[in-house]
Amino acid sequence: MASSLSDLAEGLRTADVVDSLGRLHRHRAHVLDLVSPTPGRVLFGPAATISFFPTCEMALDPATHSFAQLFYQAIGQDGTGKVLVLASNGHTGVSLGGGTKMSRVQNHHLAGVLTDGRLRDFDELSQYDPVFYCSGEATRWGGDTVTPFQADVPVVISGVGVIPGSYVFADASGAVIIPAPQIEEVLEGARAVQREDATAMSSIAVEDPATAGGDH
Repeated sequence: MASSLSDLAEGLRTADVVDSLGRLHRHRAHVLDLVSPTPGRVLFGPAATISFFPTCEMALDPATHSFAQLFYQAIGQDGTGKVLVLASNGHTGVSLGGGTKMSRVQNHHLAGVLTDGRLRDFDELSQYDPVFYCSGEATRWGGDTVTPFQADVPVVISGVGVIPGSYVFADASGAVIIPAPQIEEVLEGARAVQREDATAMSSIAVEDPATAGGDH
């Protein structure tokens, strides 16, 4: 990820980015109801994807449909700064991994993980450098329910499409998926949203109740 993009993203909130993207597109691009072992941290970077599928050992050989194999397919030659997006395909209450599997995310210097499934071992994940956002913490292994199925393919999480290379921005309020070709435009637009909000707040602070109106 270019340092200029990191600079543009610094200090933004998911709401700012959603507002900016909404000025360019009408489609839903935000994901709500996420939790994190470190909710004060921001997750940002291009997406690398893994899609999960209901477990069936006859159809999906565990030897070839393992998290390890699909992880390396997803991140390619260099995972630095990427966000691993794990699609549960409807199994949002199931664990898609924990501290052991996610140590690969730490070892290969990814920005973090976004998933609509659950993750285990929050205490351990909170000690990692990458940032993790998911639907909740789990205690039980989920491998008998879902299996890693495909890597580096378009996926859907919580009704939002994620194409590999799209940008993920997430904080404690939610996540947003940004088309890669428009990432700079959207981040710059989010900066403009912040400035507009600051101007509006200054106006509100001195407004006359008798003449107040508009959207703010």
